[in-house]
Amino acid sequence: MSQDNTQNSTQDSNTNLNDITDANAETSVEITPEMQGFYQRADAIIGVANSQLGNEAHSGQVGASLLYAAARYSASVASIGFVKGDDFAKEKDDIVEFYVKQYHQMLSDNLTDYAQNFDQYVQLNNDDKPSA
Repeated sequence: MSQDNTQNSTQDSNTNLNDITDANAETSVEITPEMQGFYQRADAIIGVANSQLGNEAHSGQVGASLLYAAARYSASVASIGFVKGDDFAKEKDDIVEFYVKQYHQMLSDNLTDYAQNFDQYVQLNNDDKPSA
């Protein structure tokens, strides 16, 4: 893909800022301001998605909307720097491949993390549910 800014707009990561901080203590990974910003933005977007849950929409519906929003936003980001739509269209396959690869890695990493911390995450989800 010819868009350097697209590569800069995504990162290969899977955990929230608290998880990184915990991992940092164990692996001596420096948490850069860029990483902090990345996770803070992701957490804010997740917060907006969570605020959409309720009687009108369940998690599957909100998740579908979030995927659609990510696809729309990614298409817009990928278009930056192109002058002609025809040139942009010629790069479509490379752009799709880039984003699919990034999403695949992020999803895989998050599924692994969720499986490894399943009991903790399930408890957090239960704590967030309103009591009847």
